[in-house]
Amino acid sequence: MPVSELECLTAEISALRPIYNVGRVAGVGRGVLTVTGLSHLASLGDQICICHRTGADIYGEVLELQAETITVLPDQSAEGVVIGDRVLLLGELRIAPSNHWIGRVIDPSGRPLDGRALLRGAIDHPLRAQPPKAAERRPMRGRLETHIAVFDTLLPIVRGQRIGLFAGSGVGKSTLLAKFARGVQADVVVIALIGERGREVREFVDHVLGPEGMARSVVVTATSDQSPLVRRRCAWTAMAVAEHFRDQGQHVLLLADSITRFADAHREVALASGEAASLRGYPPSTAHLIMSLCERAGPGSAQSGDITAVFSVLVAGSDMEEPIADILRGVLDGHVVLDRKIAERGRFPAIDLLRSVSRSLPEAATPEENAVIARARSLLGAYENAEMMIKAGLYSQGSDPLTDAAIRVWPALERFLSEDSSDGIDACFRRLARCLEADEQEPADD
Repeated sequence: MPVSELECLTAEISALRPIYNVGRVAGVGRGVLTVTGLSHLASLGDQICICHRTGADIYGEVLELQAETITVLPDQSAEGVVIGDRVLLLGELRIAPSNHWIGRVIDPSGRPLDGRALLRGAIDHPLRAQPPKAAERRPMRGRLETHIAVFDTLLPIVRGQRIGLFAGSGVGKSTLLAKFARGVQADVVVIALIGERGREVREFVDHVLGPEGMARSVVVTATSDQSPLVRRRCAWTAMAVAEHFRDQGQHVLLLADSITRFADAHREVALASGEAASLRGYPPSTAHLIMSLCERAGPGSAQSGDITAVFSVLVAGSDMEEPIADILRGVLDGHVVLDRKIAERGRFPAIDLLRSVSRSLPEAATPEENAVIARARSLLGAYENAEMMIKAGLYSQGSDPLTDAAIRVWPALERFLSEDSSDGIDACFRRLARCLEADEQEPADD
C-alpha cells in the first residue's frame, strides 16, 4: 500500500470521535433553532448535528451565543424537528484535502458527489484561514500562457494574479472558465460552483470541462437548492483546497463561479442572525467577507506556491456599479467585462476590451509588446467612438486619420479577439501586429 494511502487511512481513523458534547433542542423558530446545554462549550461558526428521530441527521451552524442557549441555522429544512431532540457539538468545520481529490467532484464538507469513495488527507485545514503575511508575500511572477489570444496579448494573466470576470447570464462565462481550466498553465485547478443549477453541474464536468480539464481539477459544488450555509461554505472549501496544494509548492488556478451567489448566501445567513441590511440589501459584513476571501489567493510566501484566481461576478444589466462588482474591482488585480451586445453579434469570448483592465501591465510585457497593445486599444477606441456614424453611413473617409485606420483594421482585430492560441505568446503577438499592419497602409485608389 502506498505511503500516501496509508496516511489517508490513518487520518480517517484519527478523525473518529468516541465522545460528543450533547445538548437539546429547546425551540424551533423562523428558520433557526434554539439549543440548550451547549452555550458554554460552543463557539460562533461551530458545526452541530441534530439527531432526528427518523434517523436522518440534520447539520447546522452556530449563529449566536446566549448565556443559556445557542441559536443554530440548519443546513437543510428543519421540518420534523421536535423539542428535546439531541444535538451533538461537532466543533469547527475543517477540511482535509489530499492529492487523491484531483479529478473528483466534492461537496463543501469534503464528501464525494461522484459515487466513489474519497479518503481524507493527513492535515486538517480551517475553512476560514488567514492569508499569507503581507510583508512576506512574493510579488506576482511570470506571464501565463492561456491558449486564448486576447489573454495571451491584450489582457495578460500572470502567476499569482487575481482577476474578476464580470458578466450577465448567457454571455459565455462558463465556457470561458472552462477554457481557463483546460488551457492556463497550472499544476492543479480548483473550481468552485457556488449555487449552480443542479442539472448544469454534470454538464459542466462532462462536456464543458471535459476529461482534459478534469484530469488536473478538483470541483467543489453546492447547488442552488441547498441552504445558504452550504452555498457560502463552497467558496471557503475551494479556497482551503487551493491552499493545500499551494502549501506543497504548486501553482494553483482557482476558478470561483460566482462571488455574487456567495454574497447572496452570506446575506441570507447574516439576516437570519439579526444583522441589518444596508448596501441594496447586503449587510455591512459583506465587503469584509469578500475581501477576506480574495486576499487568501495570490502569491505565496517562502517556499510555498501561488494561487492565481479568477472570480466571476453576475452583473444584472451590465451594472458595474452594483455593490458586489464595486467591492471586487477595488481588491482585484484586474477585471474582464463580458458584453451581451458582443455575444449577440457572435464573437466569443465576448470581452469588452475597452472596459477591461489587467493590472499586470505594463510590467508583464516588453516595451515592444506594450506599444502593440497601446496601438490596438487606441484603434478599438476610435472605432467604438465612431461606430454609430460608420454604421449609419454618416462618416466620410478622410475626416479623421485614426478613425480611417480603425476602420481598416477592424475586421482583422475582431477575428483576432475570438481566436484560440496554441503556438505560444510570442507568435500570438506577431499575429496581432500583422492585424495592425493595415493601419499603416494607404487605402487603394478607386
